[in-house]
Amino acid sequence: MRCRVHPALLLLLALLMLVSTVNSTRQENDDLTNQTKLFNNMSANMEIIYLIRGPGVDEYPEIGLFSIEDNVNGKIYVHRPVDREKTPFFKVYFDVANRLTGHIVDKSLIINIRINDVNDHAPEFPEKEFNISVKEDHAAGQPVFQMLAVDLDQENTPNSEVLYFLVSQTPVLRESGFRIDRVSGEMAPRFTLLIGARDYGHPPLSSTATVHVHVQDSNNHMPRFTQDHYNIQISEGWASQGVLRLGVQDGDSPSTAAWRVKFNITNGNEEGHFDISTDPETNEGILNVIKPLDHETQPAWSLVVVMENEEPLFSCEGGQLRRPQQASASTTVSVRVTNANDPPTFHPGTFIVSEVDGAGPGTQLGMFNATDPDRTAGQIRYKLAYDPANWVSIDERSGVVITVKPVDRESPHVNDSIYIIIAHAVDDGVPPQTGTGTMLLFLSDVNDNAPMLRPSSQHLEVCQSAGDKPLLIEAEDSDLEPYSNPFTFKLDSTWGDTEDMWRLGENRGYSVELLMQRTLPLGDYSVPLLIGDKQGLSQKQTVHVRVCSCPNGFTCAEPLVARAGVLPGALVPLCVAFLALAAALLLLLRCRLVSEAKGQGRSVPQDEGIQTLIAWNEESRADPPQQLCGTHDPEGDLGYPPHVYAEEGECEQADSLSSLTFSEHDLPPDLLDSLGPKAAPLEEIYSESAFRS
Repeated sequence: MRCRVHPALLLLLALLMLVSTVNSTRQENDDLTNQTKLFNNMSANMEIIYLIRGPGVDEYPEIGLFSIEDNVNGKIYVHRPVDREKTPFFKVYFDVANRLTGHIVDKSLIINIRINDVNDHAPEFPEKEFNISVKEDHAAGQPVFQMLAVDLDQENTPNSEVLYFLVSQTPVLRESGFRIDRVSGEMAPRFTLLIGARDYGHPPLSSTATVHVHVQDSNNHMPRFTQDHYNIQISEGWASQGVLRLGVQDGDSPSTAAWRVKFNITNGNEEGHFDISTDPETNEGILNVIKPLDHETQPAWSLVVVMENEEPLFSCEGGQLRRPQQASASTTVSVRVTNANDPPTFHPGTFIVSEVDGAGPGTQLGMFNATDPDRTAGQIRYKLAYDPANWVSIDERSGVVITVKPVDRESPHVNDSIYIIIAHAVDDGVPPQTGTGTMLLFLSDVNDNAPMLRPSSQHLEVCQSAGDKPLLIEAEDSDLEPYSNPFTFKLDSTWGDTEDMWRLGENRGYSVELLMQRTLPLGDYSVPLLIGDKQGLSQKQTVHVRVCSCPNGFTCAEPLVARAGVLPGALVPLCVAFLALAAALLLLLRCRLVSEAKGQGRSVPQDEGIQTLIAWNEESRADPPQQLCGTHDPEGDLGYPPHVYAEEGECEQADSLSSLTFSEHDLPPDLLDSLGPKAAPLEEIYSESAFRS
């Protein structure tokens, strides 16, 4: 394939066209241009031409490799060397055609051309250089790395069979090192190697590759403590980190598994007061106290600490790998516990006492008991640390807990009937130490709470057209069983005509249905209920019900202040309140004017009733001068021209007060409550007048 064309060596091949297939061979990379001649016996009867086609002629691969000199004598030429590794085989077709008509006159002749191999490829490694790592304790004779070289010559021939060999080794070792398996190419253990590979062709061809071997350190040095014995002192009562650092020496490479050590306390730590860890930077052992020590219980400790490398220890004797029997080192740590002031200890630390709900002041609940664990026990003082409701006191010397207020199970400081009391016990040591104890006060329930309406049931709305649709009234009781539900519900018949307007439906134990007896006028109603618990304890509750119009049939319209058009009947209570307030203000103003006139010597008609209105807003306030109310001459009253003090004006679409016909018995007692803050002055006036009468 790398050669130029030389003069042809004529190889005459006389073939009869009766033979359809011919096998031919050509040698790879032959420098001579080969010639073959075809002959067909039909040439005696007609003028013929020879044709050639197929791979190597007019098809890939190797187009133009074969050709016919002319189409008369049938000479075939090979124009250039052939690379077997690229195309090992050609299948070429030859035909005979009538020169005049061009028609094929005989069947095609097939020539199978196989290219014989020559040794033109040396074995090649995939890389020119390799980098590998080998453990120091790698056993002799065991493979470390395998190298494969590939020869592109024909398989299963001497040209492609590869032989491996070690060319050189740097540095050269006398007793140990690397060797190469001549057949498999595997090598077993050091440093820089030059590996060769050659084939068995004639002549043999070869190539080389470089292998850089990094020998990793293994554990062939046992670690050792820098001291055989350690002595330390530790104060009692404290958990401490790093109370002792144990030095280590190891001849292996730092920061490797062969150098790093792990520690273990094999004796003296049965109660788990100590642990030991490794400093990753220095490889030292760090001894820690994880559970406080007690001088009174055990004043001295003796710990046996053992260490070994993370990687197993080995030794090499005569090229053979050995595992030594002793791979660990040990040392002893003597610990002396120094005495310190220990805090008092409660016995028990937490305890439960029971008391009934509502127990009054002076009730003894229980007693805290604490002792000083020190050998020279001192005096202990008790004091409260946690009493969120301020219900109890504690005796400083005895630890007795006594109530100073009634206890209440329904208090927000009580959870699941448990009230927590925490006390401290303080000794007289230097410095003073404090212990903590807990009393869990369990309050057994009593029937001290009557049922009450739930907030969601205190104010209800119902459509005027609801008919028999019930309102659901729910109650709740802070007490537990058997002092809670099922509840009893009853209308308070002593209040107005409640039973004429309302009735109760189904009682569900914790709720009851409220229904209208008839269609009620629009407005606000107060429905008094008597609600009792399972034991009969009851109290009166009031349900405020608003009867409203529902344009959509099931939802009340917006309140009066939020709408442009409001039903006239809804304004009646407000108008009454405002008019009454205006009348009261006029009366007060008139009395003031009359009083001032009297003070200036003006007469007051004797037929007027003697009336006095005093604002008792301040205790022990001196009485103002009392004057008779009446008419007087405005002459001499400068700065008091006639005024309009009240004007009814238009009251939206409401009817006149004179058209209202009702008695005081028709109004509910809490009418003023339903009118809101605007009626407060009128209520105050009414209350003061009633007080004086």
